[in-house]
Amino acid sequence: MKKAQELIGACLRSLRERESLTLETLASKAGITYQYLSSIEHGRGNFSIQVLEKLVNALKMPLQEVINQSFQIVEKIQAPIVNPAYFRPGVPLPDGLTLVDLEAAMNQTQSIFHIINKNMLTEVGRPLRDLIQGNNFSGLVSNIFSDAMDAKSAYRRNHDQHYPDLINKLAICGMGVGLEVKATIKIGKGGESHNGHAGWHAIVCYEITDDGIEIIHVMLAMLIGHQNSDPDWCYLGSRVNAVTGSRRTETYTTVLKGTTKLRDGTVYLDPLKVKFNRWRQKRSGEVPPWSIFCGFANSTKKT
Repeated sequence: MKKAQELIGACLRSLRERESLTLETLASKAGITYQYLSSIEHGRGNFSIQVLEKLVNALKMPLQEVINQSFQIVEKIQAPIVNPAYFRPGVPLPDGLTLVDLEAAMNQTQSIFHIINKNMLTEVGRPLRDLIQGNNFSGLVSNIFSDAMDAKSAYRRNHDQHYPDLINKLAICGMGVGLEVKATIKIGKGGESHNGHAGWHAIVCYEITDDGIEIIHVMLAMLIGHQNSDPDWCYLGSRVNAVTGSRRTETYTTVLKGTTKLRDGTVYLDPLKVKFNRWRQKRSGEVPPWSIFCGFANSTKKT
């Protein structure tokens, strides 16, 4: 079990963020430095009852209530679920995949990260977002989402080192359909692949929250492989890091035409967090009726 100072520190941070107070603002109200407050919130700084009283008074909370919440806060946190209203029913999906499947897989993914985050709060006194930076664990999000798809849909995990990540062997009269999965914190980002193959690709965009992660944007599209005369991919090659000397794995990224296909295929979008109307577009025909861009003029401004 965590030490009392770690539990209280985590609770103070939660209460401060709930009131939209910065470290500097709350520290000033309590008459301490923001560096000291930061150490308290992260369970590293020792504090007296007098300091605690100053902090809870600044938060306008009874001391007893803060103490009680400190030992209950982890149990009160609930796993986030996706909003069914944010799904877009008209978007084409790979054969055998439904919105019900996607919703279940997304919720299971968020639930798993919620459990990880809850354990971090209990054992370390710090949420996941304090310890992991941005896109550093996108591979983990991708793998957990793929496992959730395996559990919640007709798509099954392929071999770890093989393309694609998921296969529905029963689709299209037994011929099978594949789905490659990538995760990113960069909203609206196009595809990235080590092979640039043709087929269905899914981009899962997420953000790290106090509860774990929240999926805010999902794109699905059938892309043209790099060997085609008019591919949706461009080859970036294998680059060497000038600082470490390490060589990055060979990579393909989608050209604007391929990125537009993915953006057209937005099947889930949180309109409060995803602002897409100024994203660039490039396509050979008209904007498809299921596209998020229907009703918006094409923009040439890059985001």
